[in-house]
Amino acid sequence: MAKIQVLDKHTAELIAAGEVVERPSSVVKELVENAIDAGATSITVEIQNGGVTFLSVSDNGCGFAREDVPTAFLRHATSKIREEADLERIGTLGFRGEALASIAAVSRVELITRTEDDLAGTCYRLEGGEEVSLSDVGCPRGSTICVRDLFYNVPARMKFLKKDVGEANAVAGVVDRLALSHPEISFRFIREGREELLTPGDSDLYSCIGAVLGREFAKTLIPIDYTLGGIHVHGYICRPEAARANRTMQHFFINGRYVKTRTAMAALEQAYKGAVMAGKFPACVMNVDMPPETVDANVHPAKIEVRFVNEKPVFDAVYHGVKSALEGDSTPKQATFAAPVREPMAELPSRPAAATAKQIAHRIDTVPLSAESLPITKTPTHTMPPTWNKHPAPRGGALRDETPLSQEFFRPIVKETVTPEEPPLPAVPETVVAEEPTFVETPEPVRLVGEVLHTYIVAEWRGSVYFIDKHAAHERLLYNELRKSDHSDAQLLLTPLTVSFSREELDALMSSEEALTEAGFEIEEFGGGSLLVRAAPMVLADGDIAESLREIAGGLLGGRREVTTARLDWIYHSVACRAAVKAGDSSTPQELQKLAERVLYQDDVRTCPHGRPVCFELTAREIEKQFGRIV
Repeated sequence: MAKIQVLDKHTAELIAAGEVVERPSSVVKELVENAIDAGATSITVEIQNGGVTFLSVSDNGCGFAREDVPTAFLRHATSKIREEADLERIGTLGFRGEALASIAAVSRVELITRTEDDLAGTCYRLEGGEEVSLSDVGCPRGSTICVRDLFYNVPARMKFLKKDVGEANAVAGVVDRLALSHPEISFRFIREGREELLTPGDSDLYSCIGAVLGREFAKTLIPIDYTLGGIHVHGYICRPEAARANRTMQHFFINGRYVKTRTAMAALEQAYKGAVMAGKFPACVMNVDMPPETVDANVHPAKIEVRFVNEKPVFDAVYHGVKSALEGDSTPKQATFAAPVREPMAELPSRPAAATAKQIAHRIDTVPLSAESLPITKTPTHTMPPTWNKHPAPRGGALRDETPLSQEFFRPIVKETVTPEEPPLPAVPETVVAEEPTFVETPEPVRLVGEVLHTYIVAEWRGSVYFIDKHAAHERLLYNELRKSDHSDAQLLLTPLTVSFSREELDALMSSEEALTEAGFEIEEFGGGSLLVRAAPMVLADGDIAESLREIAGGLLGGRREVTTARLDWIYHSVACRAAVKAGDSSTPQELQKLAERVLYQDDVRTCPHGRPVCFELTAREIEKQFGRIV
């Protein structure tokens, strides 16, 4: 008996559909790309229930001729290419002729279309890839494709779909990227009956970025326009100080097609090397125009990956284009070599007669602390350190580095000696035992030696010298305090903060809204890829709220779904790290003293939440060995 047989038409179509149609967002991508290829200047996408029960794409393109409508839903039927040689110079977004057939195989489809020459439109309906009806209909020029009940005949595929909000955000992300790739087209996105996106379609990429990614994000961008070796790089890149915690805001387009390219990504980040902090990534909306025959888009079914004939020219064009934009020059750099010229010694500036009070104060603030410059007073063993209370800085006030540590966080460190002030009470029944007064031993005082490199506290305690990382120490103290309470103390912002995110980040944050509320954040969607923050943990300064949320979003995208646990440890990590005093921030001697006492008096402050050591000890014996006093 034969074991190999040809699959029936329906089963083969279902298998082939899986290569193109994975979820509603892939359906929208294929249909919108067809609309762009049809010459549309206005495209509307509408979805309900994440696009699973209903989605439609309408355009004002050229439309389908009546005789072409049934043929368009056959596999490998396309108007984009004619022969093998056309695959080497693809100039359209679609070319395989598989999208409509794959979509129709797993849903109920209705096409309404009319060309400019037709008097009446055409309405064509299919279910599961089988034709249901073909009739006349009145409609404007263009096409509208409605897809209902996606995967109704493939229930096994349904269980792999996300919740409606997740699928809807994935569709929104696809529309965003397509809108950014074609600013000359006006895109409209309607979600559950509410308009979420409308781009002007005026060919101005900057205004399109503002509509799609938010005006706050657009304000951080600088233009790039560079040509090298026949490759034209243009668009926008972010300023170095606006670099983000992940790569979700890196958008690359090759000949108008959104792609994921390691070559361009590596060139972009290499150009920013030395300009952004480690662990930060530049953002961009970058178009790379190059000859079609030098790039192959026929690599992946989703056409997101491309292959270059030669990667080096692409790398060089992106790298030098970004470098030139960062330096404010769009001309190619040429290496020049000139003989060194000895410059005459400049005259020393004359000494000013007097300095203003403000200048003197600035000099005092910027002088590094040393043992000689600190007003240190030895505390007798019978006296107690002063008590420090928590006074949170007001929102909208001074910057975090101007807020002393003592006002942010400090609590009493040791308990005062309990002394009975009244004579003993009268005798009590035998069943009651009178409590005896307890005495708490005063810890040995910590002597502050100073601070080195504006980062490390040097203190003497119990015959040893301790080096304390003030950022790691403060981070651990904040983290411990957050964990002690059931939830982080939230404080309403005087003015709600608008923060821009990528669609992936926004989806991750909104899916964890309940946990973020427990951590002290009050957020809501604001449209245009933005989030409105109404409240934030009290320990966070205003300038740190946006970055803290971006770090949390990056963690969520990295698979850290334990955000739903009761303790929210890693969210507290992020909040504490962002709120803690930073290395390089100036601190007063009193702040350094109190921080050193809290570290040395508490045994649970030895590592930061990330596991790095907070301090290390150098004993008197180890110091004496270094100087040869002992062997």
